[in-house]
Amino acid sequence: MTDSTIQFSDLSLNDSILSALDGMGFVSPTPIQAAAIPHLLEGKDALGKAQTGTGKTAAFSLPLLNKLDLSQRKPQAVVLAPTRELAIQVAAEMKNLGQNIAGLKVLEIYGGASIVDQMRALKSGAHIVVGTPGRVQDLINRDRLHLDEVHTFVLDEADEMLNMGFVDDVTEIMEHAPETAQRVLFSATMPPMLKKIVDRFLREPEYIDVAGKNHTVDKVEQQFWVVKGVEKDEAMSRLLETEETDASIVFVRTRQDTERLADWLSARGFKAAALHGDIPQSLRERTVDHIKQGVIDILVATDVVARGLDVPRITHVFNYDIPFDVESYIHRIGRTGRAGRKGKAILLVRTNQIRMLRTIERVTKSSMEEIQLPLRDKVAEARLVKLAEELGQETEHKSLDKFAELVDKLQESLEIDAATLAAILLKRQQGKRPLFYIGEDPMIAAIERDKQRRKERRDNRDRDGGRDGGRNFNTQDWDTYQLQVGREQGVQVKDIVGALANELGLTKGSIGAIKLDRESTYVQLPKAMTSDVAGKLRKLRIRQKEAGAVVVDFTDFREPRGRREGGRRDGNRDGNRGGYRGNREGGGYRGNRDGNREGGRGRDGERRFDRNRGGDHRGSHRGERSFSRNRRDEA
Repeated sequence: MTDSTIQFSDLSLNDSILSALDGMGFVSPTPIQAAAIPHLLEGKDALGKAQTGTGKTAAFSLPLLNKLDLSQRKPQAVVLAPTRELAIQVAAEMKNLGQNIAGLKVLEIYGGASIVDQMRALKSGAHIVVGTPGRVQDLINRDRLHLDEVHTFVLDEADEMLNMGFVDDVTEIMEHAPETAQRVLFSATMPPMLKKIVDRFLREPEYIDVAGKNHTVDKVEQQFWVVKGVEKDEAMSRLLETEETDASIVFVRTRQDTERLADWLSARGFKAAALHGDIPQSLRERTVDHIKQGVIDILVATDVVARGLDVPRITHVFNYDIPFDVESYIHRIGRTGRAGRKGKAILLVRTNQIRMLRTIERVTKSSMEEIQLPLRDKVAEARLVKLAEELGQETEHKSLDKFAELVDKLQESLEIDAATLAAILLKRQQGKRPLFYIGEDPMIAAIERDKQRRKERRDNRDRDGGRDGGRNFNTQDWDTYQLQVGREQGVQVKDIVGALANELGLTKGSIGAIKLDRESTYVQLPKAMTSDVAGKLRKLRIRQKEAGAVVVDFTDFREPRGRREGGRRDGNRDGNRGGYRGNREGGGYRGNRDGNREGGRGRDGERRFDRNRGGDHRGSHRGERSFSRNRRDEA
């Protein structure tokens, strides 16, 4: 936790909440918590400006939990979140903070899950509802969610909510709020549309601004590996053996995964232990003591139990599973880089999770380096070096002469020389972690497949004259720029082309490939731009938004596979909704294989099955803003 002059015990929180905080190791509030909690406990409206990772969930959750009437079955608080993943995360943290409140019911409601089950849960009673705007509004319209007893409304990540086109839903929900209800809004930025909601619905709010830069990412070197060639368990083993670690935390999603992976690592000689919310508090405390004392070196943990964990010897954080949201990621990597030391965070990411990785980079204003997994021979070398170090520490042991006599006797009885005897003992010593490998490393085949795919793509472009849709894909004469605007801001390819042509004076032939993604756009521009044009590019605005153009190493301007219908493509395997080139204007990509639309309907009106429900995407990737009123099944 961040240093603070006060402690949670100084705040007017009840004993059940204080005991839960103490059990989780939380003593002092973060700045946003210290500033917000006293005002919220008094029932005042509040506007909190805080970046992700500052502890704002607890800032509004603790006062809310503090004033619940557990005998009341109707919802007493409604928390709106922009995505179902964040709604799940907020609800989970609330349950954890309220773990000692007997009978507490926190219900998360969002699209992509059964609305019938959610209506049944509401009927049986809930103290707090955490949901996405579309589904909350849907349940209000069906007369299944009643707000007459609600005393607190919270809008979390409000700017993101409005960016995703939920302004009408949010406005309608706030209009249903009882006149006396407390209204609390948290946002990292304050766009004009959000200011209108503040002016309309918040009454003389307390303004809490702790939106300074989060310094966690400055202290941590961040890398990622794209999962390929070997399973993630094997990848974890290779990284743990080749990285110069002292102690590590490996973050996974579920309690079952903590135990499975900890057992898998322990069976291979690692000193690992699981840490999750179902472990008794006394055992959790003992496990944390063990990693502090060096009894174990690896914690395999879930998000919630590791929040607030402060162990200076933790040098590495491994994200075995990508987190649901950026705040969780920041909390995770904040477990390393403690006590003034530099930390390191490595993320294992699947190809359909690259979008979430880019969102993390954008929000944290940081860049992750892609790494290759160490090959098996490199792992074997690391094991041999470690063995040599361990044996070297025994060279002065006082009992060695006795063992030397045993060597002579064994040579004689087995009729073998000393080298053969040493080889036999080394074979026994290696156990399940070989000192050398026989056979080809599956990673080599994966690397070769990647090389072959890249070669085939180059060959295809060469056959097409290096052009696609009239646009050049080579990098010899072009730089790729990333613009900080995309589909979520309502930007279309024609807006990009128009701005580049009108503001920079570029001709059609001077604009290369364009790929429009959810929150950014990639565009090829000539390397040989004049200083005047480069200066205009730095100031470029698109649809009243600063483009923030920066040169990036990006070459994947391919359109996703699938059928083309009126400028759209279906069945995008990697979740990319971009893939535009030149002046091509398209609507958007629907029904991608990984469920990014989260329960939306396809072109034929048939509901798509979401095979990644509860998965890794930060939120549903919606089309243009004109569709915002039709998104309730997606939210």
